[in-house]
Amino acid sequence: MSKRTGPLAGVKFIEMPAIGPGPMCGMLLADLGADVLRIERPERADIGIERPLETNFIMRGRTTIKLDLKKPEGVALVLRLIREADGLIEGFRPGVMERLGLGPEPCLAANPKLVYGRITGWGQSGPLAKTAGHDLNYIALTGALHAMGRKGEAPPVPLNLIGDFGGGALFLALGLLAGILEARQSGKGQVVDAAIVDGVAAMLTSINGLMACGVSSQERGTNILDSGAYFYDAYQCADGGYVAVGPIEKRFHAQFLEKLGLSVAEMPAQDDQARWPEGRERLRAIFLTRPRDEWAYLFAGTDACVTPVLSLQESFTDPHMTARGSYVDVAGYRQAAPAPRFSRTVPDRPAPPAPARDADALSGWLTEAECSALREAGTIVYP
Repeated sequence: MSKRTGPLAGVKFIEMPAIGPGPMCGMLLADLGADVLRIERPERADIGIERPLETNFIMRGRTTIKLDLKKPEGVALVLRLIREADGLIEGFRPGVMERLGLGPEPCLAANPKLVYGRITGWGQSGPLAKTAGHDLNYIALTGALHAMGRKGEAPPVPLNLIGDFGGGALFLALGLLAGILEARQSGKGQVVDAAIVDGVAAMLTSINGLMACGVSSQERGTNILDSGAYFYDAYQCADGGYVAVGPIEKRFHAQFLEKLGLSVAEMPAQDDQARWPEGRERLRAIFLTRPRDEWAYLFAGTDACVTPVLSLQESFTDPHMTARGSYVDVAGYRQAAPAPRFSRTVPDRPAPPAPARDADALSGWLTEAECSALREAGTIVYP
């Protein structure tokens, strides 16, 4: 196994089969140099959206083996691998790992310093703990979905960035790394119960604070950050494209109006909420007079906080994103570079998703004799 680079080089994780936030967490850790070994089922799983492996980008950067966890040999191998691991990622419903014989008790017995990360939507406890759900359900229960959208309209159906990846994968990664740091001091592992609803609730802290002091209301589409304010919204342009307008601060707002040829006195005051609709109609008519890229050129290099709304494909070639190296080519596909950036321990370019491999894939985990024994016994399902 080649030596990884990045700030997490030398840290090892076992990733159990799952979809959504579990694999995303595994990708984030692998991107930063961790050695992540993913265990797959021998049978095809019900993963909702079928796609070729090479375009399932969040599976990048790790080694994968297939094990039959219904057999004692498969369970025994996972417990043996856990002895070498710093952390474990599992995203089953509560009780599934226990029924497999891989719950926290046997795993921590195999490795007392293991940090056992559990990612679910509802958490390991509570009335909904054992019921199914998806990102939309989780953000609905936290109040996040209710807070988004325009006045008088149904809440939007956003991408699964808020729940699965923001409140789930990122908080699980944070919990795992915090647990590993603590285990290196105490010599004791623990269980991390990362519930998406908890992570999303934490991300809503600032919004809840605005509501608590009366700055924001419970009614969506009436506040500064939810499309209520005319100076924080997306506007359609003459060619059907959009620009994002966000000059909240007074000095930025003044520069924004100046570039449009307007004076502050011509527009509703930013704190005059009753006149926000009037300001929106004025801006809507103005932005419809030019195509998107003309507006982008007009505002380029200013502090007016106006940017074009780019498609994903357009973002790949945007000058700023290109200068940052925000995207890299991995096996012929354009995708995000590892984030965040590190000045000294720079991570490798991500390796593309790879199919399940045989016992040779465990060379960095087990002895050569153990790998040979696994091949002879056929414990690993291959291919």
